Amino acid sequence: MPKFLRPALCLTLLGLAACDEIAVADDPAALAELRGQKSCVSAVAQQTGAAGVAINTTRPVVELYRHIVDVPGAARWSCITDPNSKAVEIAEQRNG
Repeated sequence: MPKFLRPALCLTLLGLAACDEIAVADDPAALAELRGQKSCVSAVAQQTGAAGVAINTTRPVVELYRHIVDVPGAARWSCITDPNSKAVEIAEQRNG
C-alpha cells in the first residue's frame, strides 16, 4: 500500500469505530453500556491474547456493570466495569 494512502485508511477506520457511539449519543445509559462492553472486550483480549473476543449476547445478565465475554475456543470471562465504563475486574468462568 502506498504510504500516502495509509492516513486515509486510518481515518476511515477510526470513523467507523465511532459510528456505534454516535448512534447512542442521546442515551447516556446506552452510551455507558456500549463503552463498558468495549472496555471489557479490550481487557479480556489483552489478558488472553486471543482474537475475535466478543460480548456474549445469549446469556442474560441482570447486574449493572457486568458483562460476559466470549473467547473463541476458550472459556467465557466475566467482566465488571466501574460507573465510568472502565473494566476493573475480569475473571475466567470455570464450569464444574
